[in-house]
Amino acid sequence: MTGAHDTADLVVIGSGIVGLGAAYAAVRRGLRVIVVDRSDAPVGATIRNFGHLCIGAQSGEARRYADASRELWLRLARDAGFWLQESGTLVAARHSDEMAVLENAAEDGGIRMLDADELRRLAPLRAGGLVGGAHIETDLQTDPRAAAPAIVRHLAASGVDFRFRTAATGLSAGEVRTTRGAIAADAIVVAANHDIDQLLPEVAESHGVERCALDMMRAAVDLDRPLVAPLLTGWSLVRYGRFAEGPAAAVLRERLHSERPELAALDLNQMYTQLPDGTLILGDSHATATAPAPFQPEAAFTAFLAEAEELFEMPAPRVLERWQGVYAKAPGDFLVDTSTEGVLVLAATTGIGMTTGLGLAEENLTAAFGWAPAMEGTP
Repeated sequence: MTGAHDTADLVVIGSGIVGLGAAYAAVRRGLRVIVVDRSDAPVGATIRNFGHLCIGAQSGEARRYADASRELWLRLARDAGFWLQESGTLVAARHSDEMAVLENAAEDGGIRMLDADELRRLAPLRAGGLVGGAHIETDLQTDPRAAAPAIVRHLAASGVDFRFRTAATGLSAGEVRTTRGAIAADAIVVAANHDIDQLLPEVAESHGVERCALDMMRAAVDLDRPLVAPLLTGWSLVRYGRFAEGPAAAVLRERLHSERPELAALDLNQMYTQLPDGTLILGDSHATATAPAPFQPEAAFTAFLAEAEELFEMPAPRVLERWQGVYAKAPGDFLVDTSTEGVLVLAATTGIGMTTGLGLAEENLTAAFGWAPAMEGTP
């Protein structure tokens, strides 16, 4: 609907986790916020993920955003009423080089090393091949399909005006043009993830934005006890910043790629999360292109199931769903662009948007628009 309400302190383009974080930052400061999105709900990378908020696996700038996000996730879960647990993350190590990577990272704190028996007490894993593992203590877990709609409902109840099925067609300082008319705005945040190139192609090109397509699946499983936290493997250690650098990680990466080139070709992150209904999310593979093909290779799903059956003490899983996720990818982990006055373009340009997006929005909106800290007791 257009008319008397087509003026806002902040217009946010995109209702993924970064856009929701921007709206949350603004409404907590008492500002009038309009969010526009061409879909009728969050449908992108924000709901097509593991629900794993891998705070303790990050380093540098990503860790700063992740730490800020953690507090915001805890507050939103309480106020919006969705499931979130302070589970930490388990890591299963099946080789001495994986233990070496974990031991190096544990020196900085926040990671508790586990022997094989303790790891099996926490996770329903086969005994064969395990040499130990670790527990990353700060990590969180949620159900992304439930969390995103709950955040939308909470923000709407707090005064955010969501205009779904409304596409942004252009913008300039002080105005967003949409398929339902123009909106005047004191400030604008573009949080369109990989679709930045549809609205602001020059910005996308200058930052090297492409699309990363990933394959995932959800299965019914018969585990003798729940998986109490997200579970990572050696394939995960060579992806996340805190683990992936240094000589030990290089040794691990070389071994994995030489022993299992078919999994390396999938750019595998072998990890698992179990949802409250008992089903298990398995994945994931990665393929990068400006416009990835929509066709999902069965080899990826076959590998996911085979690797899960080798790792877990369970009968063959029964596949319930398969899907393709897509997220923005660029040489840097984050896109922060303020080249147009009054316009802030934000994206997590790697696969850690859920982990970092709330903090990314909070920190950069505060800096770009000169906002004071949010008032205590605000939504």
